[in-house]
Amino acid sequence: MNTFFVSSELSKADSDQFNRASVLSLSYSLGTYQQIQESIIVAAKRGESRMACLANVHMTVEASNDPAFSNIVNEADWVTTDGVPLTWALRLRLGIKQDRIAGFDLLSDLTRRAAEEGLPVFFYGSTPDMLKQVTAKCYQLYPSIQIVGTLSPPFRPLTSSEEEDIITHINETGARLVFVALGCPKQERWMAQMRGRIQAVMVGVGGALLILAGIQGRSPMWVQRAGLEWLHRLAMEPRRLFKRYAVTNSLFIVRLARQLLSQ
Repeated sequence: MNTFFVSSELSKADSDQFNRASVLSLSYSLGTYQQIQESIIVAAKRGESRMACLANVHMTVEASNDPAFSNIVNEADWVTTDGVPLTWALRLRLGIKQDRIAGFDLLSDLTRRAAEEGLPVFFYGSTPDMLKQVTAKCYQLYPSIQIVGTLSPPFRPLTSSEEEDIITHINETGARLVFVALGCPKQERWMAQMRGRIQAVMVGVGGALLILAGIQGRSPMWVQRAGLEWLHRLAMEPRRLFKRYAVTNSLFIVRLARQLLSQ
């Protein structure tokens, strides 16, 4: 049975002490947007090997379907509320007012901070063309940014040799922030495997790269505040996303209702 819990385990970075609260099977980091952003920057400056999962409704439902995946996400250093419905759920269930930590906002601010503070950045995942567009956009927005590498891995399981080569390559670049765009749940599993091996803070940014590159527009602010960004994305990619949203949104509502009733 899913239960609410709060923990205050001391993190490696002094400024990185966050309580956690659970909805369904995920335990979310509680803190303001600025606090969480700052703690990631502090850890990156220290060259710590850590991971941030930007959780939305889809990830929450995936985790409730797969206990092993739930454990991977819950063991991340940060599990953020990348979705207005999750902030509503925390308020409904526990009376907690939590900031939304939108993936695109965090990606934009972390790249800006990296440029300002000289933190080397690496992009992993997506396609070579996408990575070129993202790199060009980053240099356009932040001319001083240090993008020390990009890598689009093959769409198949990596061999042990290939995995070790990638770890060595990323570490040799001196990257302190690694933005991972493999999609959920693949990027979260990859970051968990790399934690302790890649000496950087890894942030799973998923589809935020599409917005950063300018390939996909962001929904209007009123749509975001209404928790309807999924509807905006569905309108843009109906064939690919209809089944996903029809299933995951419905499961989220039903399971959250059960959890609310059970308490």
